[in-house]
This record gives sequence, structure tokens and C-alpha cells, in this order.
Amino acid sequence: MQKLFTQKYYSDKRQNASTKSKALVALVWVSIFWGTTWLASKQAVTNMPALQMAGIRQFIAGFIFIIIFLIKKAPLPKGKQWTTILILSLLNFILSNGLSTWGIKYISSGLGAIIGAIFPLWLVIISMTKGKHLPQQALIGLLIGFGGVCIIFYEHLKDFLNADFRFGIFLSLCATISWAFGTLYTKQQVVNFNPYFSLGFQMLISGATLLFITHATGNAIYYSAIPATSWWAIAYLVLIGSILTFVAYIYSLQHLPAALASVYAYINPIVAVLLGALILHEKLSLFIAVGGAITIISVYLVNNSLKEKMILNPPEPKN
Repeated sequence: MQKLFTQKYYSDKRQNASTKSKALVALVWVSIFWGTTWLASKQAVTNMPALQMAGIRQFIAGFIFIIIFLIKKAPLPKGKQWTTILILSLLNFILSNGLSTWGIKYISSGLGAIIGAIFPLWLVIISMTKGKHLPQQALIGLLIGFGGVCIIFYEHLKDFLNADFRFGIFLSLCATISWAFGTLYTKQQVVNFNPYFSLGFQMLISGATLLFITHATGNAIYYSAIPATSWWAIAYLVLIGSILTFVAYIYSLQHLPAALASVYAYINPIVAVLLGALILHEKLSLFIAVGGAITIISVYLVNNSLKEKMILNPPEPKN
């Protein structure tokens, strides 16, 4: 009996170690490849309307997710769950992903990634408007983040004379605000609703909506006119960005502490900035490097403090 118990103990220990190793590999995958999606999005929108590209990407990825759910015989959402799906489709995909994709048509992919990383700072501001007591670390992080953003934009002051640049920054900031509200809403609904289960429906609905908007407003181009480079970028975004990496993220979130699983958020902008400079020859200056590093540190401080207060604890998917 003791022998069987000992064998089971070591077997479970090896299995847990193997699972943790796989989760760490998944986290590394997420940290790198979600950073590359900014580059792919920039490449895709160079020769086609941004919202049309986002719509195509989301529709295809959502369709594939739903097929996977049907194969697994997962139960369909019911009743009020559809309201949650529609709200998250609007906040997380139509607005957040759609606007951030549109924004990098006018600004660099690296700059878009850095702006995208500051959404926890909006959580602090939103919480302050609601009169919530926030930890001192969160407020310090907010101030540091503001300083980092000022450093980044110091050398871009003359670029603000360019209307397209201003528009790109505005779209990117709106995208982060929408993601912050989506995060808070997800946190409210996670008790009785699995946000990951509805991911396919969110993508499919938002993709169809964005495609309808672009065609209805006459801003879409013929699909035959979309160049091969954009199609390859879309395929990369669907397969790597929306499917494989999201699955890896869910796996890492299930098997790693939330604080460790969120490390990807600080690495993604670094990957995006470096690849943008190496591949797309985007400008990489001392101001961007120092300002970006300070901003990421501030995001870490805010993230860490909000998780301790259970304001921003990433929801764990239910099996």
C-alpha cells in the first residue's frame, strides 16, 4: 500500500512539473507572438482599409472557434448570456481591436503597441471617477506612466501637426479605453459567465458588423484587389494571433499564477517595437526606448496593485 502511494505521489509530481513546463512554454509563445501581431496588422492595413481587414480577421477566426466548439459539443449560450456576448463584441472587438487596427494605419506598429499596453492606467482613472479607494502603488504607477508617455511623445511633438498622426493616436487611445471598460465588464460577469466560451461568437458578430459597416459606407475594396501580402498577414493574424496564441494564453492562465501569466503584457510592446524597427524600419530612438520602458514599469506597478485589490484579476476560464 505504501509503495502504491509513493508511486502515485511521484507520478502526480512529474505530471504537475510537466504541466507547468508546458504552461511556461505557452507563456513564452504568448509573450512573443502577440507582440508580432502588431507588425502583421501594420503590414495588412498598408494596402487595404483597416476596418475591412479587422472584420475579415475576426469573422474567419470566430467561425473557426465556433466550429471547434461544435465539434467539442459545447452547449450554446442561452438567454442573458447573449447580451453579455453582444456587449463584449462591441467593447473588445468592434471598438478595441477595430480602432487599434485602424490607428496603426497612421502611426507605427511599435507606438501602437506601447499605447495598447497602457490600458491598466485607464482602469485607475475609471476607478477614481467612481470614488473607489485605490492603493498608493496604483496612483504612483499612474503618475510614472504619464511621465513615460510624455517622454515618448516629446520627439513626436511636430508630428501632431499631421492630421493623420493625430487621428491615429486618438483611435489608439480610444481602443485602450474600450478595452479597459471591457475588462471591467468581464470581471463583473465572470462569476456566472465564461468569457472564453463566447470568444468565437464575439469575433463572428464583430467581424460581420465591421464588414457591414465598411461595405455600407463604401470604404471597402474588392476582395480581388487585396494584395497577397495583406492576405498572408491576415492568415497569420487568424492562425497565430487569434487562435493558437489565444489557446496558449488560456492554457498558461489555467496552470500558472495570474501574476506570472500576465508577464506577456510587458513583453509584447518590446517585441513589437524591436520588430517594427528591424523589419518595417520604423524609427527607434532613445526617447521611445526610455519612455517605453518607463511606461511598461508603470503598467506593472498598476497591474500588480490592482490584482492585490482584486480589481484586475484575470478571469480563469471554466472547463
